[in-house]
Amino acid sequence: MSKPRTTVRQVMTERFVLMEGIRTVAEGVAQLRAASAEALVIDKRDPGDEFGLVLLSDIGKQVVARDRAAGRVNLYEVMSKPVLSISPEMDIRYCARLFERFGINQAPVEQGGTIIGLVSYRDLVLRGLE
Repeated sequence: MSKPRTTVRQVMTERFVLMEGIRTVAEGVAQLRAASAEALVIDKRDPGDEFGLVLLSDIGKQVVARDRAAGRVNLYEVMSKPVLSISPEMDIRYCARLFERFGINQAPVEQGGTIIGLVSYRDLVLRGLE
């Protein structure tokens, strides 16, 4: 008998912040603190645009390590864009393989053109292997 399939929807987190890329890193960090989140999703500017992603590690590498002023750096300067988005119905095993193939650790979960969550290796392991 095969074990039941675990989907990304079952393990993803809904703790993320959606912001405009023009906002500063300082504003983004303040929003992350308020939401107890670990990633900023940068909203599309128009229907033909793509989502961006700013992780804490991006801020650490591109702002803190380079001694840049967080109030003077815009989120669009440190974001990754475009980013791979994951279907909420994807099996977590395939999600882990996709992460490995593309060398990523976290991705937005997108349904119908809307970001509904984030999924990371942490989620796949700690929630997916229960």
